[in-house]
Amino acid sequence: MSIYVGNLSYEVTQDALSAVFAEYGSVKRVQLPTDRETGRLRGFAFVEMSSEDEETKAIEALDGAEWLGRDLKVNKAKPKEDRGGSFGGNRGGGGGYNRGSRY
Repeated sequence: MSIYVGNLSYEVTQDALSAVFAEYGSVKRVQLPTDRETGRLRGFAFVEMSSEDEETKAIEALDGAEWLGRDLKVNKAKPKEDRGGSFGGNRGGGGGYNRGSRY
């Protein structure tokens, strides 16, 4: 399981975030997603720790805490949802009929 960390400063680094969470246990991995087009940080991260107890301690201590001028939002990460393809779900539509064609 991992921890979602939201409302991060765009200047945060993996090392700095890892150091903050290391106060509550062993940090296995830190992910800082970036925008595909701009390469800029997206303002949130995922942190994986070695145990459930360490995650719980970190969440309780850091949720709502101010860091780098921002109030952090820290909670258990929810599993990624399957969005049903790259076009945004079921839009309905025709079944192959093209009005302009003559079979």
